[in-house]
Amino acid sequence: MKSNIEKVKRSIQKVFDGNEKKILNPKQVAAKLEVDSSQGRDEIILAMKLLVKDSALEEVSPGKYISVFKHKFIEGKIEMTQRGTAYVVSDEGGDDILISSENLNTALDRDRVKINLFAKRGGDKQTGEVVEITKRNRMEFVGVVQLSFNHAFLICDDKKMYTDIFIPLDKIGKAKNGDKAIAKITEWSLEHKNPIGEIIEVLGRPGYHETEMHAIVAEFGFSCKFPPEVEREANNISDKITKEEIASRRDFRKVTTFTIDPDDAKDFDDALSIQKLSDGNWEIGVHIADVSHYVKPKTLLDEEAFERGTSIYLVDRTIPMLPEKLSNGVCSLRPHEEKLTFSVVFKMSEDAELLDVWFGKTVIFSDRRFSYEEAQLCIESGVGDFAFEINTLNEIAKKLREARFKNGAVNFETEEVKFKLDENFKPVGIYKKIRKDAHKLIEEFMLLANKKVAEFGHNGAKQRTFVYRVHDVPNEEKLRLFSTFASRFGYIIRMQSQKAISQSMNELLANVEGKPEQNLLQQQAIRTMAKAFYTTKKTGHYGLAFDFYSHFTSPIRRYPDLLAHRLLFDYLNKGKSANADTYEVMCKHSSEMETKAAEAERASVRYKQVEYIRDFIGEEFQGIISGVTEWGIYVEITQYKCEGMIRLSNLTDDFYEYDQHNLCIVGRRTRKKYQLGDIVEVVVKDADVLKRQVSLDIVGNVISRNLRASEPNRKSKRRDEHKKKSQHQKSNKKGRR
Repeated sequence: MKSNIEKVKRSIQKVFDGNEKKILNPKQVAAKLEVDSSQGRDEIILAMKLLVKDSALEEVSPGKYISVFKHKFIEGKIEMTQRGTAYVVSDEGGDDILISSENLNTALDRDRVKINLFAKRGGDKQTGEVVEITKRNRMEFVGVVQLSFNHAFLICDDKKMYTDIFIPLDKIGKAKNGDKAIAKITEWSLEHKNPIGEIIEVLGRPGYHETEMHAIVAEFGFSCKFPPEVEREANNISDKITKEEIASRRDFRKVTTFTIDPDDAKDFDDALSIQKLSDGNWEIGVHIADVSHYVKPKTLLDEEAFERGTSIYLVDRTIPMLPEKLSNGVCSLRPHEEKLTFSVVFKMSEDAELLDVWFGKTVIFSDRRFSYEEAQLCIESGVGDFAFEINTLNEIAKKLREARFKNGAVNFETEEVKFKLDENFKPVGIYKKIRKDAHKLIEEFMLLANKKVAEFGHNGAKQRTFVYRVHDVPNEEKLRLFSTFASRFGYIIRMQSQKAISQSMNELLANVEGKPEQNLLQQQAIRTMAKAFYTTKKTGHYGLAFDFYSHFTSPIRRYPDLLAHRLLFDYLNKGKSANADTYEVMCKHSSEMETKAAEAERASVRYKQVEYIRDFIGEEFQGIISGVTEWGIYVEITQYKCEGMIRLSNLTDDFYEYDQHNLCIVGRRTRKKYQLGDIVEVVVKDADVLKRQVSLDIVGNVISRNLRASEPNRKSKRRDEHKKKSQHQKSNKKGRR
């Protein structure tokens, strides 16, 4: 028996030697050795286990084996592309690893995976295969039910979901053919091409507002409803403030205090107070809702808030991080109500010189709730409730902002699209949100508060654990590519120093305002920058030019702010430094949830843009080429900031080829060129709200190539005048005839 097992072991070793890149199970080995008896398969299983003991094989996951010493395994998160391939972002850093579709082994977008690295050849990209899925990102997917005689499929909406979900007839529930629904994957082995699942919720008929908005919520794994036990815990919180609690806090109830928020805001995180001191200086208080007083660690409320990570703001609704009793009630700094707050109080001169700072728990009474528009009117007219106080704050804020930019901050301001919705939530208008002094006033004092809280939390050389919002310096290669791209529009990015970069970036962002290329260049500039994230490792905030920065000012809607409140309170009361590893895990989860929330918000905006553009099929618009690929060119309709695609196959005047280096397509016969940044006329061909896609066709030649906004406008006018003149001449000729 022993000699036979040794023989089997040698045969198995040869199989693995001939398949050094492969992970094999006993069944696959048996097939390669042409063993089909049950006794032979049992011997193979035993021999493979012995080879693991001999360190000749490694069991990378239950029942899956690979040769030892010839392979390196790493772990990371997988990111799918719409083409079916994927990349793994390694936990160890370095370049991404390419995973082909045949080596995914059922891994899905954002799953945590263990991968086997293949031998790298020459300058080729590092490749590998998934050997184990350590943590699924999600198992629930939104799509349309396709029902047949003896089975059903869910055709997933997610473009990165590369397979449909097979649904047995006894698992479709009340779903009908064509319904949009949510399916949960219940089983998926390598032997099955499609995962097997069940319908867990029917959302409704595709194309309807409520159906599609619920689909977006479900697509990103959010829930509009709180678990009943969480709601009960929130409802049991008293909104009464005791005399003892007030006595334990610094009292600001008699100091002029107000909030400034969007007109449709329901939860008010922050308030400002201002009073002149006897020495002629100003005391300015930044008062933040004291959520940590009500939401305690290890409670159901806290666990739910952590899981959500953030509030989500879709076009037509808010999905709050905290139940309404807290977010719109107890914690919200509503006018004419006493509220518990956690405050940063500054002593400042007229010239915005910071003379002193105080941190602590407070109680306030908001005298007035301003919308941004109302506060702006006070700034512009100089009259109205608390107009003097608002203008004083605005003047100090301007000086703070000027100093920040002089210190190297970058003025990132993206164009935010807003919608006018009718009573049925149908978009009847699109407009761009304009940031004025009232917005910037609030922003500047919140930035200062966040900066000072982070400085205190860090504690200098002693370095306590704290939650920071960090933003790394831009990648040099990305910056060089952006500089080349911006130069096509006549803008120069000076790269001699960090200060030169930030100054030239600010000049660009200021100069593009109101021009066709504004949104394109703003978006490209943001993509050039590193992404901001939460961490306990302080590395500074490049975009703000702050060495220390945290998020402290929005604990109703951001979990990291709640963490900052708890840590700050502990340290003010001489508490020991918190466990960094524990907080780092919470920071990482918060960053991931923030990313998902931003994607959901963009999806809702995209849906409404497509729904709006659907009413303009057949109409012509001016746009700017915002992307060029081998399958088509993307054009952003300037008027509505909505992007659509022109397929290369629809350009019938020539055969166009993709020039990746110059980001353009070129006609093989005519040499006609369409490149990134060109201003073109397009006609809306189709608008698919279900796919959130707009199809366009090009009209005529390029209007303008990388010119300023005034130039294409003049060119467009000349073209229209020429057209009218030509028509007039034709009319006169007809008359003479």
